[in-house]
Amino acid sequence: MKFAPGNLYHIYNQGNNKEQIFLCDEDYLVFIRLIRKLISPHAEILAYCLMPNHFHLMIYADERVQEEIKQGGIVIDPVTNGLRKLLSGYARIFNEKYNRSGSLFPQKTKAKNLSENLIIESASVIPDYYSECFNYIHRNPRAGGLVKDLKDWQYSSYPDFAGLRKGNLCNKKLALKYCCFIQ
Repeated sequence: MKFAPGNLYHIYNQGNNKEQIFLCDEDYLVFIRLIRKLISPHAEILAYCLMPNHFHLMIYADERVQEEIKQGGIVIDPVTNGLRKLLSGYARIFNEKYNRSGSLFPQKTKAKNLSENLIIESASVIPDYYSECFNYIHRNPRAGGLVKDLKDWQYSSYPDFAGLRKGNLCNKKLALKYCCFIQ
């Protein structure tokens, strides 16, 4: 997918055959550090949630995605390149740590352009679709039976928006501009 400026995206992928991609606290933290290094320089992260066998990101693509990066014989945007590096880099680290080989993720990471599904009323955008996705991402740990209370899942941006942690990976001001945070 080519990321376009001025659009919000829901990005997600899972382990091959729904295998776990995070086996301990350190794995989650490594993945978050890679997101910070490889994605956040190229787009605003609005929300994230890492689950044992999959992950979700919600990003806002701004003018930085217009940069072109030549990768072999193709030209890609920096978010696409960052996602490629994120998944291959994490898989390399994971495989080395757990003495395994092969692909950890399916080839195609899903990136849904949320801005294509907006309701427009008299030239103003109703951000319900953004809010639904934002809250869906944060509710994943409860829906997956991992926690009863979302504040107990530390591998999402929920604790930051609930005021329980002072995380700075997400652009909270921009997220709250587009999304309604429902606890």
